[in-house]
Amino acid sequence: MSQQLYNLLSGEWPLVAESRERDRVSPVEMDELWSVGWRHFGTDFFRASLMSDGMCLKRQIALRIEVDQFSQSRSQRRTYRKNADLELSFDGADPGQAESRLFDLHKMRFVGNVPDGLSDFLGARPNGSPCECLQLSVHLDRRLIAASFIALGERACSSIYAVFDPEFSCRRLGIFTMLAELEFAKSQGLQFYYSGYATVEKSCYDYKKEFKALQYYDWEGCWLPVAQLHA
Repeated sequence: MSQQLYNLLSGEWPLVAESRERDRVSPVEMDELWSVGWRHFGTDFFRASLMSDGMCLKRQIALRIEVDQFSQSRSQRRTYRKNADLELSFDGADPGQAESRLFDLHKMRFVGNVPDGLSDFLGARPNGSPCECLQLSVHLDRRLIAASFIALGERACSSIYAVFDPEFSCRRLGIFTMLAELEFAKSQGLQFYYSGYATVEKSCYDYKKEFKALQYYDWEGCWLPVAQLHA
C-alpha cells in the first residue's frame, strides 16, 4: 500500500468535499470563506482536500501568503527585474476580445481538461458577482501579453486565474503576475494573498510552494507553515 493511500484510509488526512452557489458575498464573508479553504470560479464555490491528477489521487492543500512577511527569492527578483520594461495596470475585471485571444493562445499549452474560455473561471459577471474582482493587464509595446484576475475581500485577496502568451514564456509571466499581485496586495495593506491550491505530493502546481511566508490549510481549522508539510 502506498504512503498516500495509507494516509487516506487510516484517517490521517481529513476528507473534505463541498460546493455551493453564491451570487453575492460581502468582503468580510469572502475573507471568512477563504480562511477555511474555499475558492470560487464565478459564483461557484468549492473546497476539497483531495484532487485527481491523471490516474492519481493526491492530497490537496489551500495556500496563502502572509503579505507583510513576504520577500522575493533570488530567482523571483531576477524574474521581476527581467520584466521591468512591461506596463502594468489594475482595473475592474472586464475581459474582452484581447483577453479572449490571449486565453486561446494560453490554453494551447494544455493537453487534457482544456477549458472553454475565461468565463469558466470568472463567471458571467466578473467584477461584482460574487465580489469585486480586478484584472492585472500586462502590456509590451501596447500588446497585451499577460492578464491575471484577483478577487478582493476586506483584508485579503485571492488569485483566480492568469493567462499569458506562450511566445513570451522565457519571461516567466505566470510567476511575474503573482509577484505583481503580491506587490498590489502590499500597497493596499492587505493581510493575506490566497494563491490557490497545490498538493502535498509533487504536481504541476509545485511552483506555488516556492514563495516565502507561505502557509497551508490543514482542513481542521489551522494554517501552518508549508515547511511543516510532510509528504
